Amino acid sequence: MIDYSRLLNPCVQQIKPSGIRKFFDIAATMDDVISLGVGEPDFQTPWMIRKAGILSLERGKTKYTSNRGTEELRRAVSDYVCRKTGVEYSPEDEILVSVGGSEAIDVAVRAIVSPGDEVIIPQPSYVCYEPVTMFAGGKPVIIETLAENDFKITANELLSAITPKTKALILPYPSNPTGAVMEKEDLRKIAEVLCKTDIFVISDEIYSELTFTEKGHTSISELPGMRERTVVVSGFSKTFSMTGWRLGYACGPAEIISQMTKIHQFAIMCAPTTSQYAAIEALKNGDEAVAAMKEEYNRRRRLMVAGFNRIGLACREPLGAFYAFPSIRSTGLSSDEFCEKLLKEKHVAVVPGTAFGPSGEGFIRASYCYSAEHISEALRRIGDFLASL
Repeated sequence: MIDYSRLLNPCVQQIKPSGIRKFFDIAATMDDVISLGVGEPDFQTPWMIRKAGILSLERGKTKYTSNRGTEELRRAVSDYVCRKTGVEYSPEDEILVSVGGSEAIDVAVRAIVSPGDEVIIPQPSYVCYEPVTMFAGGKPVIIETLAENDFKITANELLSAITPKTKALILPYPSNPTGAVMEKEDLRKIAEVLCKTDIFVISDEIYSELTFTEKGHTSISELPGMRERTVVVSGFSKTFSMTGWRLGYACGPAEIISQMTKIHQFAIMCAPTTSQYAAIEALKNGDEAVAAMKEEYNRRRRLMVAGFNRIGLACREPLGAFYAFPSIRSTGLSSDEFCEKLLKEKHVAVVPGTAFGPSGEGFIRASYCYSAEHISEALRRIGDFLASL
């Protein structure tokens, strides 16, 4: 018999599977489950985007593209990013089209991080940052952000985490799972710290278009001294409801993008061709559809936050993404206990805050990318559950 424990990579073996999936594997075996768990828009990809993908197939656009993505798509990304942030990136050597935003994060980390390097990661945050750092041989350095600071990373927290081994900071705003955003003044303080160092930033801005503040999203790359030390990662899944198309992109200095492209080239070859043609249409003509989806998300956001507070779960206002992060500490249950009992007794699936790091204990994540009727029924059941405790 083969001893697989000796054969397999110890680093991979020690990493636990995503905590998000656990409850949905259980829910899949049950009837009448209401889920607030998956971060996937319930809207269809807008028709004109689907049509562009279909037309590309009808025209025989089914071959490999350039490793970096088609020139037309890279130009469209450049124009879009400049229009939204004012930051210009060269389509020739400062943009990489990836298989979703997650691949862009992975290759950015692998291009920058060497074994033993430290990567600062604010938590609670998206589940991939810590594992991909470890896969690259890096050491995750966790900053536990606080509810009283609206889950924002502060300049003082950043300063206290920096050591001579610090190579990079992952900046995950708007935040999954907390809905936190970093406004321009917040980012300016972070930039002041970073500009005195050689630390690089991987800024995950996949939810940038789903920002509900008056001033909207600010990218740290817009601030003085930050463009040259930042890779901005974004994509099409959340903004354009294109999750299954698996397409993202990274923008950054040519020296970094060239190394990211090398990893992408050998691991992936190129992003899906059909998706690239659809994405061109999304970037050029998708603003109206995005605005309509955002308006509906905002309505659901208000419904969910008000509902959680009404039934007794204190919930701060999430200002970005499409998640609420209510506290369940008043119940006396741990996050895992709360989610397990709620699923078993009321058939409602939410995600324990600990799936996003230990600092998520005492919270749950609930997605509002579901219909208002769906959200209202889930809140009713959760209210009944709380009353039964």
